[in-house]
Amino acid sequence: MEYIYAAMLIHKAGGKVDEATVKKVLDAAGVKADDARIKALIASLQGVNIDEAVKKAAIAPAAAPAAETTAKTEEKKEEKKEEKKQDDKQAAAGLGALFG
Repeated sequence: MEYIYAAMLIHKAGGKVDEATVKKVLDAAGVKADDARIKALIASLQGVNIDEAVKKAAIAPAAAPAAETTAKTEEKKEEKKEEKKQDDKQAAAGLGALFG
């Protein structure tokens, strides 16, 4: 993750995301830089519009938790309705035994 963060930081600061700058940022952060991982990162970023990728990443996760929360809330409401129905049936059965 720190490699990606370094690339994002360099990009945000307006610098060129290349092997040398990524290595400098990692070294400054106290991370022992792995040259192979840096090369893989730079290769994977070739042709990628970082600003566009960040926008897409920021939108997608924000929508998912909201939908998930709504579904869970509806599920809990249904469970409570079912529990209430069962409680009502048990109460009615108990009353019937008293007057039976």
